[in-house]
Amino acid sequence: MTALTHDISDTAGGEDDGLLEAFLALDTPEGFKAELIEGEIVVTPPPDGGHETAIGRIVRQVFRLCADDIDFAPGKGLIVPDGRYIPDGTFTEADAMLGQESWSKPEGVLMVMEVTSSRPGKDREAKRKGYAAAGIPLYLLVDRQANRIVLHSAPRRGDYTTTTGVPVGDPLPLPKPFDFDLATDRLV
Repeated sequence: MTALTHDISDTAGGEDDGLLEAFLALDTPEGFKAELIEGEIVVTPPPDGGHETAIGRIVRQVFRLCADDIDFAPGKGLIVPDGRYIPDGTFTEADAMLGQESWSKPEGVLMVMEVTSSRPGKDREAKRKGYAAAGIPLYLLVDRQANRIVLHSAPRRGDYTTTTGVPVGDPLPLPKPFDFDLATDRLV
C-alpha cells in the first residue's frame, strides 16, 4: 500500500481545496482504491481472495435473511466530514444510490462494512470516527487480524456510543432494519 500525506488541519472546512483537487484528479490504476482519510491520500491495492469472500458471505446473508428492501453498493464513494471514504460495502435504503454521483453524501445509508487488510488501524479508528461523524447508523468491521467481528452503532459527536464484538464463529446480532444474527464462522 502506498500513502501520500498532506496536512489539512489548518484549513477552514476540513478539506484543503488543493489536496481535494489533487485527490479527485488521481488516475488510480485499475483495481486500486484511493481514499482521502484524515488529510491523507491512501491508495490500496486490489484485495485478496479472503477479503472478497468475507464480503460476499455477508451480502448473501443480508439478502437472504433481511425482510426489508435493502440495496447493496460495493465500492461506493462516500463524502464524510474528514474526507472521502470507499467502504468495502454499503447497505442502503432501497433506491438511495440511484442518480448519485461517484462521490455522494451518505443519505439513506443504513450500514457500511469494512474487512481489514494491510492497514487495520485505519478501519479500526479513522474510518470508525469518519462514519460516525457522517451519521451512518451502523459500521460492521470484519477484523481479520484480531479474529473478531465488530458492530459499531448509535453515532454521536463523532464516534459510535455502542460497540458489540464477537470472536469469529459466534453469531453477531444485527439490529433493525436487518434484524437477524449474522453467522460469522466463515468470515475469516
